[in-house]
Amino acid sequence: MADLDMLFGALADPTRRAILRRLADGPAGVEELRAPFNMSQPAISKHLKVLEGAGLVEVEVDGPRRPRRLVPAPLVEATRWLERTRDRFEANFAALDTVLDEMTNETSTGKETP
Repeated sequence: MADLDMLFGALADPTRRAILRRLADGPAGVEELRAPFNMSQPAISKHLKVLEGAGLVEVEVDGPRRPRRLVPAPLVEATRWLERTRDRFEANFAALDTVLDEMTNETSTGKETP
């Protein structure tokens, strides 16, 4: 199981999310990943280290090149966690709706339950 704190921390930055979107199209080298941003190669490398630490990116060895590629498994795990959390919230909201409906009905009929 991926460390969700590291995963969500990595996803919190818009530059890292943009890098992941690019890598969804296929592997890319550091210079190719840096091109759309106004930042230095060391700055992009720091972002890549965070993504690698979260398990979202791997380095491939292709001769002298070291392209990065997306690892989708942690995103699948995060999606599952979000879905479970959403399901719990929805169940709580449904229970609250029931209570509020009962309270509304009691108020409109002038009756209170003991």
